[in-house]
Amino acid sequence: MEKCGVVFWGTLAFLYVLLFSVKMSSATNNNDNYDYKEALDKAILFFEGQRSGKLPASQRVHWRGDSALSDGNPEKVDLVGGYYDAGDNVKFGWPMAFSVSLLSWAAVEYRAQISSANQLGHLHNAIRWGTDFILKAHTSPTTLYTQVGDGNSDHQCWERPEDMDTSRALYKITSGSPGTEVAAEAAAALAAASIAFKEDDSSYSSRLLSQSQSLFEFADKYRGSYQGSCPFYCSYSGYQDELLWAASWLYKASGNNKYLNYVSSNKGWSHAVSEFSWDNKFVGAQALLAKEFYGGKKDLEKYKSDIESFVCAVMPGSSSVQIKTTPGGLLYTRDSSNLQYVTTSTMVLSIYANTLNSAHIGGVQCGSTKFSASQIRAFAKSQVDYILGSNPMKTSYMVGFGSKYPTQLHHRGSSIPSLSTHKAKVSCNEGQTVYFPSTKPNPNIHMGALVGGPNSNDQFTDVRSDYSHLEPSTYMNAAFVGSVAALLSLKAEESSLVMQPQINYK
Repeated sequence: MEKCGVVFWGTLAFLYVLLFSVKMSSATNNNDNYDYKEALDKAILFFEGQRSGKLPASQRVHWRGDSALSDGNPEKVDLVGGYYDAGDNVKFGWPMAFSVSLLSWAAVEYRAQISSANQLGHLHNAIRWGTDFILKAHTSPTTLYTQVGDGNSDHQCWERPEDMDTSRALYKITSGSPGTEVAAEAAAALAAASIAFKEDDSSYSSRLLSQSQSLFEFADKYRGSYQGSCPFYCSYSGYQDELLWAASWLYKASGNNKYLNYVSSNKGWSHAVSEFSWDNKFVGAQALLAKEFYGGKKDLEKYKSDIESFVCAVMPGSSSVQIKTTPGGLLYTRDSSNLQYVTTSTMVLSIYANTLNSAHIGGVQCGSTKFSASQIRAFAKSQVDYILGSNPMKTSYMVGFGSKYPTQLHHRGSSIPSLSTHKAKVSCNEGQTVYFPSTKPNPNIHMGALVGGPNSNDQFTDVRSDYSHLEPSTYMNAAFVGSVAALLSLKAEESSLVMQPQINYK
């Protein structure tokens, strides 16, 4: 019976993939009209709308103004700048650093494609706005400021950043009160960014690498799980994933074998997971180290096996699939801001497919089913296309892209008239009673913002109060930058793909 069961499920998986391929063959090239360069442009532009601090003359998002210009003053440190992580006005250092890591990874992996789309300069600016803040926040070898603003008071207010009068309380980690996750993520961000800037600003690149090494030493020497920003960003996966992620980037950035030895000696930490997120970085480290494995570092085979388990966990038709798709074909990890998991998964799938191609590897074996690099990339493309409009709702989940997109973004600055049109201060109470419950579209279009996305049945209601489905975040957009950049090179190859898992709802 056991053998019969294996044969049955293996045959079923094969038939699923075959049926999916045949069913989708008619959809080939139906989405060629998507302008991925436009999507990339807007995905990067979004970060200018999330800026905190003194805005530069080159600022392209004009409904935003200067804000939080005294951040850090209570402790006589300069913490002006950085990003508001989502639709609120708090600067959370942990997800901010993760966003910088993802943007930098995109810049490293797809430099040529992003440059050809005339977006490399804008992407570098987005990265630098984050790295400059991380450098400021790392005020001593054993001190890192991790948050500016009180999340509880902020989330009870609905104010423009320019009017903000809620607490700008400061939070930090030290040797006596450590937070390994956030220090290691900051190290990863600076190391990745140092590679992104190496050709264009070698001095800045060297500074980033030096600070990254210092942050990693701090994170590793003074180990302790980070709980500083709970209940908004709590660590559930522990800090081993961030340490591996940071060490992987430091090896890639510096070539120093001590970081290679670190990941080799700690490969027992790595295990197969089914998501890549601001909390769980195992998949990112595994993808980076699998590339080193195929480059000859055979001691890293464990990481290669673990990243392939991730591929098998998300690919439809895999006999070991863990993350199911909606009826319309969207990966569905969990209801709250599900697109964050879609975009990170898509980015990693595309990058790992590139690794397989470069290493001339046939694909990934998932039980009785094998997925080629082309099939993996095609599935990743289907996720991007779903987000841009190929879905049952026939809507784009990127604000400002396409003819139909969310108009009631759960975002304070976007939902309240800008200073240029409404100079009077909008108080916390006025924002809560007048603008938050309004059924009108947001007065400011937050170009490029991805929302949380539809529910498990592909349904979506454009209502501002539904933050789980309408709130944007920097890390969601950062992963989408890499996902879209991958398609700038893929589009020319589409006609040769074996599998086209796209559903046309136009």
